[in-house]
Amino acid sequence: MELHTLFSGYVYGDEKQPREQAKHWHFWLPLLAYYTGGFSDELGSLTLEDVHLGTGTAYLHVHTHGKIKARKIPIHPHLFSCGLHEYVQWLTDHGHQRLLFDLPAKSGRYSEKARIWFSGEGERAGYLQKCALPTVDQHGHKTALSSLRLNFEQQVRISAMQLGSKAGFCYLLGLKEYPQREFADMRLLQKIVRGVRVVNAHTHWQRFCNRH
Repeated sequence: MELHTLFSGYVYGDEKQPREQAKHWHFWLPLLAYYTGGFSDELGSLTLEDVHLGTGTAYLHVHTHGKIKARKIPIHPHLFSCGLHEYVQWLTDHGHQRLLFDLPAKSGRYSEKARIWFSGEGERAGYLQKCALPTVDQHGHKTALSSLRLNFEQQVRISAMQLGSKAGFCYLLGLKEYPQREFADMRLLQKIVRGVRVVNAHTHWQRFCNRH
């Protein structure tokens, strides 16, 4: 997936699309998927109680996907640069409980709405098409929101290898190869996650809110 084009599209620019029905999750979901490796259903289910910003390593507690183990994913510094602190405070001030409060569930799942918005359906163009991005990658695989997890996986694999921690890689991906429920060294996990490169340094939630 062409990440720079994706994260420089209209959601991350200064102008709204004609008849765009902007939602806060349009801004945050692709960022969270790329910088945490979470699936749409996992990220859509996050509550403010799952967002730990206090002392120590800030992390998201991801714990809803049936096939993938629960895990605590250190928050990439760029998510704070994008305004995560301010956004969480805004959610708190407005009495919202879910991080992606305006992403609705369909049949108990968040991934369906997210998929249609991102990839389109039938005659309905998705964010990919509106950014003139191909819906099939160079390997012939369909491009989807889950492709962002693959980007996360590829980068933390390299980062974890450089730090000599296959266990950290398996834990961050929620793989059963890591048998324990917890990972003791959160600082090591933080170092691994920081291996995910920043794509667009000018992204900010307030900029999204101020589009016209």
